[in-house]
Amino acid sequence: MICGVDEAGKGSVLGPLVVAGIGISSEERLADLGVKDSKQLVPKERERLYREIRKRCKVATVTIDAQKIDAIRVEMTMNACVARAHARVITMLAPSCAYVDACDVNCFRYAEMVKVHLEPPCEIVSEHHADEKFAVVSAASIVAKVVRDREIAKLAKIYGEIGSGYPSDPVTIRWLSGYIGEHPRPPPIARRSWKTVSALLAKKSQSSLYDF
Repeated sequence: MICGVDEAGKGSVLGPLVVAGIGISSEERLADLGVKDSKQLVPKERERLYREIRKRCKVATVTIDAQKIDAIRVEMTMNACVARAHARVITMLAPSCAYVDACDVNCFRYAEMVKVHLEPPCEIVSEHHADEKFAVVSAASIVAKVVRDREIAKLAKIYGEIGSGYPSDPVTIRWLSGYIGEHPRPPPIARRSWKTVSALLAKKSQSSLYDF
């Protein structure tokens, strides 16, 4: 069996990181689905493909919430965190070869970062833009995106419209800024170790000094 691994939410300031692994005997089993990088698909199409992928493939996912990410980042970089999560889903699927979307500028170094956490070991093919090159990684990107989008939807029911959770999303920044302005600390769904949060806290502190 081979597997593909990708993640969604690595750079998000709100919500979880989701890593997905797809195990399959051959990429030919995905040929007729037309899978592609999840970012190139509309939500409705991602949901349809997600259901088909789950029917045809073994699927493993790891979800790491914002507070856990902050705790992990005290010990390691975000790339190391993702590599460890990639290794977790690979271990769950136990393939002979795994294709991963490299999270480091050096593909070979990233492969080694994943390998040190593997039980049992397997061949790692680490490449940039692997979700565009390998159908099995495209499928993993779709699963990761759908699972994360569903988690964001759950959070929105609790906290209101929070947007996509990414710093580039004006809806997310507007909501986060408003929350920080009204509360003594950032929300539990925010990654406090992110510069986006520290910048908003600094802005709030500066405004308070002016008010004083």
